[in-house]
Amino acid sequence: MLYVSGEAEQGQGMMNNCLIVHIPDKLPYDLHHQPTESVFASAINPKHANQIVRRLNQIAPLDDLRHVKRIQKKVLEGGEIQLLVILCLASEGNDQLDSMPPHLQELISSYQLSPFITKVCKYVATSKEEWQEQCKIWPTSYHPRTYNIDGITGFSEEDSQSVLKFMQSAVELAKSNGLVVNAAVIVDPSTKEIISSVCDQIYSWNSCIDDSCNGRPESFCSHLNISGRCDPHEPLPSNSSSNRLKQPCTGAACLYTRQWAEQPPRSQSSYYWHPLRHAAIVAIESSAARDRNLFPSEGSKEASYQELDSENASWTSSPAKRQKTMCGNGEDDDKLNACSQPSRQPSARPYLCTGYDIYLVWEPCAMCAMALVHQRIRRIFYAFPNPNAGALGSVNRLQGEKSLNHHYAVFRVLLPEEGLA
Repeated sequence: MLYVSGEAEQGQGMMNNCLIVHIPDKLPYDLHHQPTESVFASAINPKHANQIVRRLNQIAPLDDLRHVKRIQKKVLEGGEIQLLVILCLASEGNDQLDSMPPHLQELISSYQLSPFITKVCKYVATSKEEWQEQCKIWPTSYHPRTYNIDGITGFSEEDSQSVLKFMQSAVELAKSNGLVVNAAVIVDPSTKEIISSVCDQIYSWNSCIDDSCNGRPESFCSHLNISGRCDPHEPLPSNSSSNRLKQPCTGAACLYTRQWAEQPPRSQSSYYWHPLRHAAIVAIESSAARDRNLFPSEGSKEASYQELDSENASWTSSPAKRQKTMCGNGEDDDKLNACSQPSRQPSARPYLCTGYDIYLVWEPCAMCAMALVHQRIRRIFYAFPNPNAGALGSVNRLQGEKSLNHHYAVFRVLLPEEGLA
């Protein structure tokens, strides 16, 4: 298996023509053409540097450019030292000095400065090479990563095999019911134990008094109002195998987030659609059910929180944190499947999904990606991109959102073409 960091550098190891690609927090760009921001700058007298910088930090702080150094030092011909200082950001399309705040105009007048517009690099350098290129434009700070989430700097052969094994489990699950849907497998990487293994559940089946609607329709696909839509640029499997599924991707909830709205009324149907039960969401619910089953005593004081024990109630309430509840007698077999035969029972109840990995066949949508932030997932692996609504590389990159209080590492496992055949 090959490993690619930052969608650019190839690692070592080969297995089954499969690649593991790290999806960085921001879009990759040419080192020599880094995104820039316009700023007002001016040459200053070195004797006044401390006073000017102190005042600028008060009246015009560079909150969005903290990696950019305020002062640039140049050595002119003859050994003369020149200092340039950043005054403030320059509004896009506006290079007029009268657009500056009054306090800044007073400073310019007091020290007889001559402002001009220049460029600085917009983003923090993530490598020494990137930082060196940035400093050719204007000096910036560089702080090497002080932590490492396993995989960002490469995978061992053993870890690569483990990643592929769990991804293949997700793929097999996704196509197990005749219609390819998204599937999610939550794994504890410390024990290699599968915590939860589920598919999309955007439809549910009504219970009937008589036997008129027991079981599922003979062909669920025949009831779906879904066209054979697949993005032509999406690297989905394509081969001539007779076992190939007829509709390779249209059932995946994250790919077509509004397909539930296209379905006919359910009055004459034995099932109904629920738009929120994407694979990642169901996996989170299943993980919570497993914890309640393994640690029932911890929920005795909060037994009033039974929303997650009822499939219908679980989508009418969204507690901010995992509630410590007891398992109800009506739990679905699927929810308890992962905890019925645990390989090793943890000594203490886990906090949410802290430290866990999740494997998804398709890149999650924004709803699922944000839910995984709240669950403190450690790493996300997905096999195929989501060009319509992907939140981890295709459309957005939620993993790089600075305002979030948790960030996970994201990887794409490039499976061979026959992966979903």
